Amino acid sequence: MNPILRNVLAVVAGFILGSVVNMGIISISGSIIPPPDGVDPSDIESIKASMHLYKPIHFLFPFLAHALGTLSGAYLAARLGASRKQILALVIGIFFLLGGIMVSNMLPAPSWFTVVDLFIAYLPMAWLGGLLGSR
Repeated sequence: MNPILRNVLAVVAGFILGSVVNMGIISISGSIIPPPDGVDPSDIESIKASMHLYKPIHFLFPFLAHALGTLSGAYLAARLGASRKQILALVIGIFFLLGGIMVSNMLPAPSWFTVVDLFIAYLPMAWLGGLLGSR
């Protein structure tokens, strides 16, 4: 297979896997740590209106979803890529970081969470996934 095509497909596969992992963790999070009373986690307006009710523990699973989604996607991209595996992994990290920035602009999360999420869950996890997937 052409190496460029293989690299493109590796990034697409990594993005899909990372998205599935992210959404899988988000979908089970409410059954492990229930949202505050009266919050509909499937409705962004309900989340926005009730953000003041969220405690730090409620941010654990969103962080894990972002970090593990990025890590798994970056790992797969690096594992499947033909060359420049670390760059492929970082491309995944950039895609997910852009998504994280968009969500942080949509939801009024506490500043501490936004900083931790944007600075730890994306590019460092992509770098680690690339390192592990390049072996």
